[in-house]
Amino acid sequence: MEHSKNVSDLEKLLQQQKLAFIEEPAQSYQSRIDDLNTLLRLVLDNQDRLVEAMNQDFGNRATDDSKIGDILTCVSGIHYTKRQLKKWMKPQKRHVGLLFQPAKARVQYQPVGVVGIVAPWNYPVYLAIGPLTAALAAGNRAMIKMSEFTPKTTQVLADLVSQYFDKSKVAIIGGDAQVAATFTSLPFDHLFFTGSTHVGKLVMKAAAENLVPVTLELGGKSPAIIAPDMDIKTAVERLMLGKTLNSGQTCVAPDYIFVPRGKSQALVMALQQLFQQMFPTVDGNRDYTSVVTDHQYQRLVGLLEDARMKGARITELSANPNCQKTRQLPLTVVEQVNDDMTLMQQEIFGPLLPIIEYDELDDAIGYIQKNERPLALYIFSFDKKTQRHILNQTHSGGVCVNEAAFHVAVEDLPFGGIGASGMGNYHGIEGFKTFSHAKAILSRGRISLTSLLFPPYGKSLHKLVYKLFIR
Repeated sequence: MEHSKNVSDLEKLLQQQKLAFIEEPAQSYQSRIDDLNTLLRLVLDNQDRLVEAMNQDFGNRATDDSKIGDILTCVSGIHYTKRQLKKWMKPQKRHVGLLFQPAKARVQYQPVGVVGIVAPWNYPVYLAIGPLTAALAAGNRAMIKMSEFTPKTTQVLADLVSQYFDKSKVAIIGGDAQVAATFTSLPFDHLFFTGSTHVGKLVMKAAAENLVPVTLELGGKSPAIIAPDMDIKTAVERLMLGKTLNSGQTCVAPDYIFVPRGKSQALVMALQQLFQQMFPTVDGNRDYTSVVTDHQYQRLVGLLEDARMKGARITELSANPNCQKTRQLPLTVVEQVNDDMTLMQQEIFGPLLPIIEYDELDDAIGYIQKNERPLALYIFSFDKKTQRHILNQTHSGGVCVNEAAFHVAVEDLPFGGIGASGMGNYHGIEGFKTFSHAKAILSRGRISLTSLLFPPYGKSLHKLVYKLFIR
């Protein structure tokens, strides 16, 4: 693994990749497909090693959480990108108005160069490989800074990348927060960051010093709205996996739920019944992912204690108590919440689920709109008018209607935030475009009429042009 601990090491690696890019600035379609096939083999041939590394990093990472959240998403993304790449790479013809004829116009998407990718700890494989897929498809080279909280995964992925790729094409960087700060200050051709809003601001500030364009995939408090027409049990069945996958340590996990007044008890009962059905026990259950570190575990416990002291009613949805030793914290419902509670001010990023009752649907919409724009919004209603009303009156990075979180896995949908939840998109063609420069090309042949517009001005042709086109 590239244990680059200082500025000079990282700068040398970046320079090596930049020189390699200069030697091959326009990768062919086949070369990009070869890179994607290599990346696919890396994931498929070593999925068990990657899954076990994530399990060791978390203390207990459910195998299926890793398969669904990291391996399946990587593989699906690569396959989709391969199928679409030829179409994406094809120059796009653009319209040329009468005034500029005869001429042809097109947009050619070309790679930007060397991309810096900062991956978080919660889905360490997918959130490294996913952006890398788009970067390679666009013809770039990449350096990936992994999280310090997933050292086993970082080591395995670094070993594999060094076997499958030359480091002038793809390199994995380990190290702590100081290394990350150094990494984000480098003059990449594009910097892609996934993480918290707080750190995202620091990343953008560092990138600005070198005028490096950034894509920020951040987080926020993604709300779920259960509309008056929606059956509570059905809503719970639709949102539960999105909340419990990876024990809620997902940027698009439902953060809190709005429910019509008087239905919160039914909601809690439905949540508890389904949670216990999915996880008969929590402590020692291999299917239930641990909170990643002691620090994160204590943070979540602290959120609960703060809420309890400020009047919240707290219900653990498992008879099997949470275990500090394994950091397995059961899904815990928090009722009677208010904005003074810390868990209503911060992204929860864990298995805690506040419930807010509302009288009118517009009350829930108003609450969402007055706060920072979330990464995701979840609407539970089969009424088309209700769906349209919520969609039109709210802002969020993405939306699921009668589903939760899985819009992220639909490769043809752009993924990204808005406002405090991020800027820029990737996945699908949006990912290809994020890591490409849209070069505008206007071309003329042997005939050009531009000379007719030469000075001295005031000629009849000038007056005719103004009369026809300035109106």
